[in-house]
Amino acid sequence: MIIIVTGMPGSGKSKIVKEFERRGFPSVSMGDVVREETAKRGLELTKENVAKVSIRLRQELGQNAVAKLTVEKVKVLLKESPVVVIDGVRSLDEVGTFRSAFPDEEIVIIAVHTPPRLRFERLRARGRHDDPRTWEDFEERDWKELKFGIGNVIAMADYMVVNDCSREEYGERVRELVDRILSEH
Repeated sequence: MIIIVTGMPGSGKSKIVKEFERRGFPSVSMGDVVREETAKRGLELTKENVAKVSIRLRQELGQNAVAKLTVEKVKVLLKESPVVVIDGVRSLDEVGTFRSAFPDEEIVIIAVHTPPRLRFERLRARGRHDDPRTWEDFEERDWKELKFGIGNVIAMADYMVVNDCSREEYGERVRELVDRILSEH
């Protein structure tokens, strides 16, 4: 089974990924794939360079470029584990790439929704180099994500978890969701 985790930046996707990892299932981050490609091209890992490489990859390999680069990593992990988690799918083209590459695997999409103001506050607190510092930067980043088609992936999710509560309560929601998915599939 392949678990696809999607959601807007700062929504809480990594909590879901970590819960599967805690249970012994490996994951691949599509963002890490882009950062690896940026480094391979000899560029410093800045927000601007990663964004440029992300766009260049799509120009060179198509809208599903990052998914194409992720497929080989997933194939390796599926040899070792019955469940692999993919973090950061942004378009239905990418979902289609995984469905085509893994026709015999069940693919389950989990979407995380968090209200925008709360995501903004969490991203500012997180302080990663590519996190927005102003509300305008935040909105611009959200629009870029929406233009990739992430809203369509969220709309097609098999499961939705809302992260509008305390860390503890969200952690409980995530544990319950993972239990449910593993028992239903």
